[in-house]
Amino acid sequence: MEVRRRVQPPHPGASAVPRRPQARAGAGAARVQAGDALPLPIRHTNLIFSALFAASLVYLMRRWREKIRSSTPLHVVGLAEMLAIFGLVASLIYLLSFFGIAFVQSIVSSSDEDEDFLVGPGRAPGGSAAAVVAPPPPAPCSLLGSPEAAPEKMPEEDKEIVSSVVAGKVPSYVLETRLGDCRRAAGIRREALRRITGRQIEGLPLDGFDYASILGQCCELPVGYVQLPVGIAGPLLLDGQRFYVPMATTEGCLVASTNRGCKAIAESGGATSVVLRDGMTRAPVGRLPTARRAAELKAFLEDPANFDTLSMVFNRSSRFARLQGVQCAVAGRNLYMRFSCCTGDAMGMNMVSKGVQNVLDYLQDDFPDMDVISISGNFCSDKKPAAVNWIEGRGKSVVCEAIIKEDIVKKVLKTNVQSLVELNVIKNLAGSAVAGALGGFNAHASNIVTAIFIATGQDPAQNVESSHCITMLEAVNDGKDLHISVTMPSIEVGTVGGGTQLASQAACLDLLGVKGANRESPGSNARLLATVVAGGVLAGELSLLSALAAGQLVKSHMKYNRSSKDMSKVVS
Repeated sequence: MEVRRRVQPPHPGASAVPRRPQARAGAGAARVQAGDALPLPIRHTNLIFSALFAASLVYLMRRWREKIRSSTPLHVVGLAEMLAIFGLVASLIYLLSFFGIAFVQSIVSSSDEDEDFLVGPGRAPGGSAAAVVAPPPPAPCSLLGSPEAAPEKMPEEDKEIVSSVVAGKVPSYVLETRLGDCRRAAGIRREALRRITGRQIEGLPLDGFDYASILGQCCELPVGYVQLPVGIAGPLLLDGQRFYVPMATTEGCLVASTNRGCKAIAESGGATSVVLRDGMTRAPVGRLPTARRAAELKAFLEDPANFDTLSMVFNRSSRFARLQGVQCAVAGRNLYMRFSCCTGDAMGMNMVSKGVQNVLDYLQDDFPDMDVISISGNFCSDKKPAAVNWIEGRGKSVVCEAIIKEDIVKKVLKTNVQSLVELNVIKNLAGSAVAGALGGFNAHASNIVTAIFIATGQDPAQNVESSHCITMLEAVNDGKDLHISVTMPSIEVGTVGGGTQLASQAACLDLLGVKGANRESPGSNARLLATVVAGGVLAGELSLLSALAAGQLVKSHMKYNRSSKDMSKVVS
């Protein structure tokens, strides 16, 4: 492996002289320091200037105190005072510029005696470098995760920080802020975790990820990242457009099965979709002195005469937020207020929460006796199965349907229309009813929803309500063809914010043509993504039900979802 050390850039005006690469620490080579240009070691230089600053300041203060007592003008100075002023100014300039030079030094040369850096082409034969030029120091929290930039060993300075983290002297969560280097912070945190737990976690990669991209928005206290394969199902012919659907999953057969469903749909003329509702919800809970008082507030919020005022207050939170309605429920003297609003191309939880807070502040004027218990009272309902989402909807409510021709059912799906219709009634409808399912009248909608959510940067936990789905199958055209539909009342997706900003997830959104916000028609990208999710579920339902009807499920999973290979031992 060809290696070089990061060296100090040449002094301005100096010619670029080829330098020999420094020997490894084992050969006794000295570490390149930012303070090598100084005549004395840094610690001695800092000590001298600190002493000079203190001595000059003390001397001048004493002299000025004597002048004040003797009524001597302060501007009259002697040679000793001039030297003291010069020393004070010089030492102050030095300390302001170079005090803490160890931090600058760690940026200029973060390698220790055993640290090497990978180099690309351009190294002269025989091991000598032609002209080594140090790269510029990285910007704070820059991408330092590529394998080419990884040091062979942790620098001594970082080892000291690791020891402080392990001892509890330095909180792990402040590393990014203090170091200004997100990759370095993750590496230090990871090493501290290894020392604390005694686990090597070698299979969890560290390099190759932009940790700056998640700072303050996606994940805290990172120590690496999990690799997930992304498969493509499609083309999915939906509303006259072809979509190649990205699915991030570790379940064998899932992408292949969804792909087969896409093929059956495409060869039958495609699927169509309709968005019935588009509104994110947030439901705070407030407690009033009496149930009667809670009922009065309920009447006030649901009165159409007050809607314009509430909308004006709510909509101040964002140029995209638009209040759609308020639905209230009373439990004793507690009032649950379910606000619904459109949120553009964002999933919208933060947006609706800010609007709700505006309304709560406004209500305090007319209802000062209302005690706001929580901004979320679980009547929203977020990341929990709830009948209110199943009935009223949350996010995007979508219906997607297709008619699968009889010959396609036999040729592609390897079954027949009557068997599929019967299976759907007995399994998805009656079976789910026996189980007491809530929004689970389907075969495996959650599989497809979760896979697309992870690939496109959605919140995977919102798979709970986003997977609410009822799958309907009917024989049409004199029983020859199959009509299949999925009704999904609460698909919660966005194309801006959160994980959608990460490079991999943004690439998947771009593949679908819904990356970012649609400036011409705000909200249309998020709605299109919701229809793609429903279309993917339609394909997945069609294929799995066909496999069950044909008795192929166990056979296909034994073939594609089992492996004797121990991937934990495959470390590149």
